[in-house]
Amino acid sequence: MSHEIIPIGDNFWNVRGRFRLGGVVDIGTHCSLIRRQNGKFLFLDAYTLTDSQAEHVDALTGGRNRIEAVLNLHPFHTVHVTAMHQRYPKAKLYGTQRHVEKLPELPWQTLRTEDARLHKKFASDLEFSVPKGVDFVSANENVHFSSVLALHTATQTIHVDDTLIYARLPLPIRLLGAPDLLSFHPTLGTALSTQAGAAQAFSSWAKALAKDWKHARNLCAAHTSVLAAADNRGDSIAQRIKKALSNVSGTLHAHKRKYG
Repeated sequence: MSHEIIPIGDNFWNVRGRFRLGGVVDIGTHCSLIRRQNGKFLFLDAYTLTDSQAEHVDALTGGRNRIEAVLNLHPFHTVHVTAMHQRYPKAKLYGTQRHVEKLPELPWQTLRTEDARLHKKFASDLEFSVPKGVDFVSANENVHFSSVLALHTATQTIHVDDTLIYARLPLPIRLLGAPDLLSFHPTLGTALSTQAGAAQAFSSWAKALAKDWKHARNLCAAHTSVLAAADNRGDSIAQRIKKALSNVSGTLHAHKRKYG
C-alpha cells in the first residue's frame, strides 16, 4: 500500500501505511488525523510517519504542538505506538488496557480507550462503539477481531481497525458486478466469547451499529482500503454492515448451538 494521506471531507485525513506480515507480505495499516471543534488535532491510532507524511501533517496542523492527543483503539496494534509518542511527545497518550500492560514505560493517561468515560470526554467530535459478545482481548494473540470503532460525526466517517474489512475485489469479480465487499473479520468464530448469549449479543450490537451510525458516509479500514462517499457506487455503509452480519449468520448459529 502507498504511503499517502487521504482527505475524507473537511477536518479528517486517513494516513495509509505499510505493515509487513511476517516481514514479507504488506497488508497495510493506518491512522487518522482529525481537527477537533476546538481547533486542535488528534490521531486515531498510531503509525510511524514517513518524512513526507510528517511534513504533510505539520502543514495541516501548524506544527507538532497542535496535536492534542493520540487515541490507540486496537489492543493488538502496538508496533507504532512508541514512534508516534516520540514524534508528538506533548500529545496526551491514550490506549486500551493491553497497550498500557505491553508498553508500561510510556506516559499513559488514566482513561482507557475502551472506557465509556473516555468516549464521553471526546463526544463533541466522536462517537465510539465496542463490539459485544466477543473477547475484546482474545487469549489467542492471533485473533485481532475486536477494537474500538470511532465515528467522526462532522464528516460521518467510521475509523475501524480489524473488526470490519473493506476491500476492492479483483478485476474479474468486478466485471461480474461485485466491485467491493464490506465484511466482518474472518476470526469472528474464534473471537466470540465461549458463553451463552454471546452470538446474540454480537448480532444485537451489529444491528445497533448499523442503526445508530446509519448516516455514515465514509469508512477507513486498517489493513484494506478506504470507502469514500464520492467513490461509493453501491449500498450505504449501514446497509453493507447489515449484509456483513447476514453473511456471518452461519458462524453465529453454530456458536448458539454449542453455547446457547
